[in-house]
Amino acid sequence: MTERTPLLHYRLSTSVNESELRSQAGRQAPVHNPGSQGRRAAQQKQQKKLSTFFGVVIPTLLSMFSVVVFLRIGLAVGQAGLYQAIAMYVVAYIIICMTVLSVCAISTNGALDAGGAYYMISRALGPEFGGSIGIMFFLANVCGSALMVLGLVEAILSTFGVPEAGNVATSHYQVLPSGYWWSLLYGTGIALLCLLVCLVGAHIYAKTTFLIFVIVIVVLITVFISFFAVHPQSITLPDLKPNATGPTTANFTGFKLETLLGNVWADYTVDYTTQTTMTFATVFAVMFNGCTGIMAGSNMSGDLKNPSYSIPRGTITAVIFTFIVYIMLSVLVACTCDRLLLQRDYSFLRDINVWHPFVLIGVYSSTLSAAMSNLIGASRVLYAMAKDDLFGKALWLAKKTSHSGNPWVSVLISWFLVQLVLFSGKLNTIASIVTIFFLLVYAAVDLACLALEWASAPNFRPTFRYFTWHTCILGIIGCAIMMFLINAIYASASIAFMLLLLLLIHYLSPTSSWGYISQALIFHQVRKYLLMLDVRKDHVKFWRPQILLMVSNPRSSVGLITFINDIKKSGLYVLGHVQLGDLNTLPSDPLQAQYESWLSLVDHLNIKAFVNLTLADSVRHGVQHLLFISGLGGMRPNTLVLGFYDDCLPKDKLIDPSMSSTQSTDPSGPSQEPEQPPLFHFVSLRGSSNRLDYGEFGDGKVLGPQEYVAIIADAMKMLKNVVLARYFNNFDRAQVLSPPSCAPGKRAVYVDVWPVNLLRPDSCSYVDTCSLFLLQLACILNMVRDWRKATLRLFLCVEEGRSVRGPEEKLSQLLKELRIKAQIHPVPWDQQVALHWQRQGNWGKKQLDATTEEKKLQPEEEEDEENEEDYVNSFPSNATRVSDDYLSAVNKLILDQARPQPAVRFLYLPRPPADTRRYTAYLRQLELLTQDLGPTLLIHGVTPVITTDL
Repeated sequence: MTERTPLLHYRLSTSVNESELRSQAGRQAPVHNPGSQGRRAAQQKQQKKLSTFFGVVIPTLLSMFSVVVFLRIGLAVGQAGLYQAIAMYVVAYIIICMTVLSVCAISTNGALDAGGAYYMISRALGPEFGGSIGIMFFLANVCGSALMVLGLVEAILSTFGVPEAGNVATSHYQVLPSGYWWSLLYGTGIALLCLLVCLVGAHIYAKTTFLIFVIVIVVLITVFISFFAVHPQSITLPDLKPNATGPTTANFTGFKLETLLGNVWADYTVDYTTQTTMTFATVFAVMFNGCTGIMAGSNMSGDLKNPSYSIPRGTITAVIFTFIVYIMLSVLVACTCDRLLLQRDYSFLRDINVWHPFVLIGVYSSTLSAAMSNLIGASRVLYAMAKDDLFGKALWLAKKTSHSGNPWVSVLISWFLVQLVLFSGKLNTIASIVTIFFLLVYAAVDLACLALEWASAPNFRPTFRYFTWHTCILGIIGCAIMMFLINAIYASASIAFMLLLLLLIHYLSPTSSWGYISQALIFHQVRKYLLMLDVRKDHVKFWRPQILLMVSNPRSSVGLITFINDIKKSGLYVLGHVQLGDLNTLPSDPLQAQYESWLSLVDHLNIKAFVNLTLADSVRHGVQHLLFISGLGGMRPNTLVLGFYDDCLPKDKLIDPSMSSTQSTDPSGPSQEPEQPPLFHFVSLRGSSNRLDYGEFGDGKVLGPQEYVAIIADAMKMLKNVVLARYFNNFDRAQVLSPPSCAPGKRAVYVDVWPVNLLRPDSCSYVDTCSLFLLQLACILNMVRDWRKATLRLFLCVEEGRSVRGPEEKLSQLLKELRIKAQIHPVPWDQQVALHWQRQGNWGKKQLDATTEEKKLQPEEEEDEENEEDYVNSFPSNATRVSDDYLSAVNKLILDQARPQPAVRFLYLPRPPADTRRYTAYLRQLELLTQDLGPTLLIHGVTPVITTDL
C-alpha cells in the first residue's frame, strides 16, 4: 500500500489495527481460559463509539444555545426590533449554514479521523494551513472553555454571592463570598469537574451532556409554557449605576397586538450593562455568538461510530432546531413583553417563568456543558496535531492515550491552559478574539471545500452533494465580514498570527504524505493555460531559450547544471538522462527508483528544472526520444545542451563538505571514490564530468565519437539549437562571481564572445543566424541578477590591409540596435589565416576574394546554415579541412586575449560535415580549438531569435 491511496490505506490500516487488537486479546486470553470471553467483552465495551445523537446532535445543540438563549434574546428584540432581529438570525444562519454545507461535504468524502475541523483542513489544504488553523482552533477552545467557566461563576455569584460593600442583600441565599480569589477558586472547582468528566472518557462526557441536554430542554419547555400560563404582571428592573434615574418597573403584558406593534421596529439605546450605545453591528455581533458552536460535533469525530454519517446529519439537525427555537422565542417575546422590559432586564425570562429557578438551572447547565464541550474539543484537536508530528517532539506527550483510546494527556494539557486563562479574571476582550478565531476556522473549512471543488480532483466525490463553490465563497465572505464587524483590529491581528504560524510550520515541520491541494489547483490551472499557449502565435520578439540538458552523471555535472539554469531566462529547463536497456528483458522500469533522487538533486541545487528520464537501446535513440516527447504544447525544448566529449576525470560535487576528504585526481590512474557518504545516491549513474558516457565502448564508453556527433546532427535536423559545454567539471558559480583576488564591490567578471566561425576563416560573417543566437545567449546571461556586473567582450577577427574601422563601426551599430552592451576588441589573425591557406592552397582563396568583402558584416540571412552546408559540399574533400597547426594557433590566439581571464567563453559551433565518415575529424577539430580554454560553450543556432522591432 502506498501513500497515493490515503483513503484506502486508512481503511485497511483501521481493519488491520482491529484485527491486531483481536489477536492480542486472543493471545492474552487463551482458548482454554474461561475468563477470556469476559475480557473480550470488556475490551469491546471500552472501544464502543458514540452515535449521531449523543456524539453530534447534543454537543452541537448545547454549544449553540449556551447562555444566549436565556440571557440575550431580550437584547436582540429590544434593541433591533422583531424585524431586524429575525433578519439578523436569518443572515447569521445563512453564514453558518454555508460552513455547515462545507463540513458535510468534506466529512462525507472518505474516512475521517480525530481532530474535527483541524483534520479536515490539514488533509485538504496541507500541513501548513492545517497546523496554523489547528493551533488557533485549539486556543479558541481553551479560551472558550475558560470563558464559559467564568461566565458560570459570575452567574452563580450574581444569585448566591455576597453583595459588594455598600450594597444590600436582596435574598437570604446570598451567602457565597465574592472577590478575585474567591472567583478563581470557584472557577478552579468547575474546571476540575469538567476535567474529571473528560478524563473518564467520551462516554461519560456523552452521558453528562445528555443529562444537561434534558435539563435545558425541560427549561425551554417551561419558558414556552410561561408565555401562555403566566398572567400579565409588573417586573422590577435591575438597579442602574449610582445617581442614575429612570423607571424601576416594566410590564409583561401577555399576548397583545399593541405590544407586538411596539416591538416591531428598531430602537437602539444605551446598554445598561456596558453604558455604550448599541447599533445594528454591535447587536449582531453579540447575537452571532449564539450561532457559533457548529463544530462541537465535528470535534468528536474520533469518538464517533461513523463520522461520515453522523457529522452531516447531526450538525444539520442541531442547526435547524436552534434556528426554530430562536425565531419562536423572538416572536413570543415581541408579543408579550414591552420594549422597556427587553431593554432594561436581560434576565426577564427568569422573572416571568412559572418557577423562577428553572431559568437559573438552564443557564448553569448550558454554560457547564459549553465549558466541557470546549475542553474536550481542545484536547481532541491537540491529540490530532500531536499524532501528525507537525511540531516534532514538542507534543510527543500529547499522543498518549488510555486503554479505551482517551487522550488523557491532551486533556490534562488543555485543562492546565484553561486554568492559566482563569487567572486573567475578566475576559471581555478575549471573548471577541475567541469568536474571531472560531470564524477564522469556519472560513478555513469553507476554503478547504472550495479548493477541493475547484481542483476537480476525481477522488473528491462526497456523498453529500448539497453544496457548490458558490456556497463556499459565500461562507468565506460571510465569516470575513463578521470577523471585521466584531472587531477589525482583532480580526487583522488574528489573520497575521495565522500567517505567521503558517510560515513557521512551512519551514520547520517535516514533509507530510497527506497530499497538497495546491498541487491539484496548480495542475488544473497549468493544464488550462497550456491549452491556451498556441505555438502558431509564437513570435521572435518573445523568444526565450527552452533547454534540454543531457546529463550522464549528475554527481559530477553540478557546475554545468547550475550554469545552464542562469541562461534559461524563465524558459523551460529539462534535465534529461538516458539509461541503456530493454524493457522487454527487465522485470520493471528501472527509472522509477531514480526519479526521487533526481528531484532531490533539483531541490538541493535550488534550480527551476524538470526531470525527464528515458530507457533506450542507445544514447542516440534516447536523446531523440527526449527531443521528441519532452514538454507539452507550446513548452517544448528548442535548445539541446550536451557535455563535451573528452577525457576529463569526473569529480563528485555532491559530497558533504563537512565530511570531505582527499580525493585522488592523478590523471595516470583511476579516480578514487571518496569514503564519506554523498549527499545523494544515484543508482547506476557513472562517467565523466559532463560528457555523455553511459557504459563500455572500447576505451570505456558506450557512446563513441561517431554517435556523439550524430546526436548533434540529429538535433539540427530537428531544428533545435545546439550547445556543447566543455570544462564545466570544475565550474563553481559562487567562486566565479566573487573572485578571491578582487576586493568586495570591485568584481572583475568577463564573458568573452567569439561570434565568428573559427573553423572557416574564409567566411567570417558576424551577422548570420548562428552568430546572432550566440550574442543572444550571452546577453541573456548578462541579464541575470548575479551576472549583471559581468562585462561582455566581443572579439572581432580582422586581417591586416583591410579597414578595421568600418567593420567595427558596423558591429557597434548592430549592437546598439540590438540593445546589447558589450566591449568590441579587434583581433588581428593574419598569421592564423596564413596557416590555413598554406594547407588549402590558393584555389579556394581566389574563389572567395571577390565575395568575402561584400558578405562580411551584412545582415543577409541567405548566409545561414543551409548556404554554409551547400558551400562546404561544393569544395573538394580537402578544401575545407583545417590543419592542426591552424587550430592550435587559433586556440593560442583565444588564450592570448584572456587578459584578464574570462568566467566563460561563447564560441561559434559549425554544423557537422555532411559526410558521416568525417565525424571523428570534426570532433577532433572542436577539441583542438577549445583546448585548455576553461569553461566554454560552443553554440549553434538554427532559428532567428533577435529582432530590432518594437
